[in-house]
Amino acid sequence: MDFWWILYIIDWALFIPMAITATYLLFFAVAALFKHKSPAPKAKQESRFIVIIPSYKDDDRIFDTVNTILGQTYPQRMFDVVVVSDHQSEMTNMRLAQLPITLLTPNFAESSKAKSLQYAIINLPQFKIYDAVIVLDAGNIVMPEFLEMMNNAYESAGTKVVQARRVARNLNTSIARLDAIFTEINNSVFRRGHISIGLSASLDGSGYLFNFAWFKQHIMKVHSWVGESKELEAMLMHEGVFIDYADDIFVFDYKASELQVFNRERGKWIYNQLHCQIANVKYLPSAIMNRRYDWIDKLLQWTMMPRTVMMAFITIMSCILPFIYFTLAIKWWFFAALTLMACSIATPNYLVTKDWDKDFLNAPLVTIGSLHQFIRAFRKGMKISVNNIHHKLNHIS
Repeated sequence: MDFWWILYIIDWALFIPMAITATYLLFFAVAALFKHKSPAPKAKQESRFIVIIPSYKDDDRIFDTVNTILGQTYPQRMFDVVVVSDHQSEMTNMRLAQLPITLLTPNFAESSKAKSLQYAIINLPQFKIYDAVIVLDAGNIVMPEFLEMMNNAYESAGTKVVQARRVARNLNTSIARLDAIFTEINNSVFRRGHISIGLSASLDGSGYLFNFAWFKQHIMKVHSWVGESKELEAMLMHEGVFIDYADDIFVFDYKASELQVFNRERGKWIYNQLHCQIANVKYLPSAIMNRRYDWIDKLLQWTMMPRTVMMAFITIMSCILPFIYFTLAIKWWFFAALTLMACSIATPNYLVTKDWDKDFLNAPLVTIGSLHQFIRAFRKGMKISVNNIHHKLNHIS
């Protein structure tokens, strides 16, 4: 096989998944422009909520979240707050213990958000009855009307899950602003765009509401060390449960201010997507045969290239190919423009500031870092898969 055949194979093997991903992004970015939902009407009854806040070494930000929840306009008799303080200081725990919340202090050898949520559910008093559970991250800030609006959305949706809109609470650095832009693109493409054509929204890590009975049963089946939301999402799709999205209910989320922190978080997210892809791709033929469109969409979504990794490959191929075989580069330039168009459509106006151009000077550093994290996550995922196969074979023998 000569050099040109090898080049053609590499070119198309990379191009096809990139083209599918870019087209997918553009389609849902345009769909997000139409059919905006009206705010949910006033609920006829008040649901009883349990608000769980897992906090791992977040001594500085946990009080912001707790104080905004305790300052709700929703009747205080209708909600309880549980903070799972994992590896936080004694001083932080002493201050939290003085607040009208339930404080849990587990001592996990290996911490994860899933473990914290499971610990919270296990340690709830048996006599307490709740209609729904809301999960927030330490550092999240919500409006005083948050629980009231979530109650309205929960009753109006008529489903077991509602995802609120996470937005940035800090725009102090270029990396934080880029992270905020990526978050809003996700809101447009994977939530508002999906809802507009009748597909389930995607869960976003925090700021989500679950029917309590469903959550209590299914959270115990989660094993992921980084992203419990993806595993819960897979369970919901498998059971045909619709995920609604409340675009007008804001959860202000603290964004990574440094490139190293951003890339580390991105690496965890990429690994979790690969994990979900490997674990659930076997259900794709059945989903297609049974026309389960939500499940098909979710499985295709997880098999696509992460956006920053895609941008890295498009940039590299667009710059290298003109010097090797000019005509091969044309299609890469076309889909580079398509990707930029999708991202620009999905980015809200409030994030297009005077620092816009300066922020995007950091984009190459983000894409390179994401590419490195993608390779690490892929190697880790393959290693875990091989170990699982060996374990099953040993068990059979």
